[in-house]
Amino acid sequence: VGEVRRTLTPSNSPMSSPSKHGDRFIPSRAGANWSINFHRINENEKSPSQNRKAKDATSDNGKDGLAYSALLKNELLGAGIEKVQDPQTEDRRLQPSNPEKKSLFTYSLSTKRSSPDDGNEVSPYSLSPVSNKSQKLLRSPRKPTRKISKIPFKVLDAPELQDDFYLNLVDWSSLNVLSVGLGTCVYLWSACTSQVTRLCDLSVEGDSVTSVGWSERGNLVAVGTHKGFVQIWDAAAGKKLSMLEGHTARVGKELGGRG
Repeated sequence: VGEVRRTLTPSNSPMSSPSKHGDRFIPSRAGANWSINFHRINENEKSPSQNRKAKDATSDNGKDGLAYSALLKNELLGAGIEKVQDPQTEDRRLQPSNPEKKSLFTYSLSTKRSSPDDGNEVSPYSLSPVSNKSQKLLRSPRKPTRKISKIPFKVLDAPELQDDFYLNLVDWSSLNVLSVGLGTCVYLWSACTSQVTRLCDLSVEGDSVTSVGWSERGNLVAVGTHKGFVQIWDAAAGKKLSMLEGHTARVGKELGGRG
């Protein structure tokens, strides 16, 4: 009986012993560049007035200051900035080419090894005292500032231009010719010669112009009418080539941009 009980009763418990692991996940801070992270936080917390002043600095001195600031960030903070963004079209904050992850919950170190070519370290064989990122920053070409005039160079009178959102009465061709639909007529204005010509008059047909649209090459212009017709005109010859039907109502914005 004792032997039977000994065989039926297991000597060891089938439950496995708990593994010896910690009960807390401590994020790793070894791979984070805290000097750069704190600097970015300060940049993001700038007041609107400071951001407005930064956007207004479009002179050469302002661009030189941006390049100098980026150079200091590369050498002192290791930001890795390779180019200075355009102050008029892009954000003024200088971003590195390979931004680091800002997540606080990183539990392992990066296995990628840093090399002098990839990072901000100066190679022992380099003849320049600055890092590779700073060299690319200094070699980057400066884009010329585009100057847009604040006053119009030409003002055209259009007294009969209809104020209707669903009409397309103005269109510019690839040959620098402007077509305008005014009432029952279509006028063409050449930006090269400043000459105005009347292309067509639909008053004889008892119709009015509701849309105009140039072809891709800029030699043909389509005229949509209130009765639902689409007339194709040769702009250079001033001659109607064809007329298309099929619309049950006036031809509006669907004609714009197609020709």
